[in-house]
Amino acid sequence: MTPHRGLTRRIVVAGLIGACASVASNRARADGPPPFATVRHQFIQLRGARPVPSVPIPRLSGGAIDLTSFRGKVVLVNFWATWCAACRTELPLLDRLAASDRRDFEVIAVATDRDRSVVAPFVKGLKLRRLAIGLDPDGLVARAGASGAADTPFALYAMPITFLIGITGQVEGYISGEADWLSTEARRLLDYYASAR
Repeated sequence: MTPHRGLTRRIVVAGLIGACASVASNRARADGPPPFATVRHQFIQLRGARPVPSVPIPRLSGGAIDLTSFRGKVVLVNFWATWCAACRTELPLLDRLAASDRRDFEVIAVATDRDRSVVAPFVKGLKLRRLAIGLDPDGLVARAGASGAADTPFALYAMPITFLIGITGQVEGYISGEADWLSTEARRLLDYYASAR
């Protein structure tokens, strides 16, 4: 009779653990996006999301990127610099993400270097082929710190920093530092915002 009782206790405990995990998962969905974090940083959801600026971002390859043209898609806008060691790790991950077959999102990597001539050799050295590379040497799209002349929702609190634009064309949140954009947690975050219709 004792073995049966122990088995029942295990089943009850396992059931309670599963139920608590289910409630926690549903609560995270109800309150906001699923968690996405690195060892040092986490995705921060912004309250009172702001629309993306209509400032054209010059492309490294020529032409311009208009963030407002991606309405209906989830867009990752990553700000980086050639002097940033963490950027060397994160940019190849973003390039692989950009090469995926998902049609419901875009990935843009914006170089903040003041000297444009250093960007192309850096991109070539990292063998970035699918990532759309923008240039913002004058800070027209992003501003350093919490103050500045540019009226933009992109504040450079760290380097690198990646902002997520939702399907409504508003900045929904950001994560600073290098992040694993190929992880299951990242996919869940992108799926959450892609389905937020």
